[in-house]
Amino acid sequence: MRTVVSELALRRPASVDEALRMMRDEEPLTPIAGTTDVFVSLNFGTLTSRRFLDLDRLDPLRTIAMHDDVLSIGALASYTSIMQSSFVRDRLPILIEAAGQIGGVQIQNRGTLGGNIANGSPAGDSLPVLAAAEAIVVLRSVDEERRIPFTKFYTGYRANVMRPDELIVAVEIGPLEGRQWFRKVGTRAAQAISKIVMAGIRSPVPRLALGSVAPTVVRLPRTEMALAHGATIDDAITVLGEEIHPIDDLRSTAEYRRVVCGNLLRRFWQATA
Repeated sequence: MRTVVSELALRRPASVDEALRMMRDEEPLTPIAGTTDVFVSLNFGTLTSRRFLDLDRLDPLRTIAMHDDVLSIGALASYTSIMQSSFVRDRLPILIEAAGQIGGVQIQNRGTLGGNIANGSPAGDSLPVLAAAEAIVVLRSVDEERRIPFTKFYTGYRANVMRPDELIVAVEIGPLEGRQWFRKVGTRAAQAISKIVMAGIRSPVPRLALGSVAPTVVRLPRTEMALAHGATIDDAITVLGEEIHPIDDLRSTAEYRRVVCGNLLRRFWQATA
């Protein structure tokens, strides 16, 4: 009997090197690991990929470690492993907060940080955290390894700078200065897609990032500079309202998003004072 998956092909490499060779020699292949996004597309009949590369057995890509004062999180690190990591808690505790609000326990056990990045949803809860932390995305192919600043990784809605023969292998976060803050606004306290998600780090020049207000996660350089130069929080909220261009969609209106973003900015500034 033919089913919806009858025409799908799955390749299962035994090592990272073998996976990279397959990505080079057997295009097109769509990498998968936790498959939390794949099954959503399969369920709704929107799955366009037909040939997949299963990375689940590549345990070296699950490693979370410190190297020369740089936090390295493997692309296959699950949200659960991120929440349990003392390295992440010491360097980027707001990533633990974000991981704890991504789906339910089952999704946290299966979903991966690399998958959230590759999927590229503007509502991805981990993405504003990585933007505010100025993380580096490590890409690898058979021929080379590239390090791309997270803020330059996306080129548009669910589009990025990766080549067809590359895999995300890790995310790197350098030393951070200042108090960190994260908030997700959704229809429920958990297991809901974000209406707005904000991450902030109160350094001398604050770092602020928003999700669900644009085709990609966005940093807020004008708002950051206003706060750094001593603007009042009311003036900074005005700048923020001019800097973002949210849209109306099924989850919220543009006006709602603009107002909530201002409220979140005020809370960030108060909580990190």
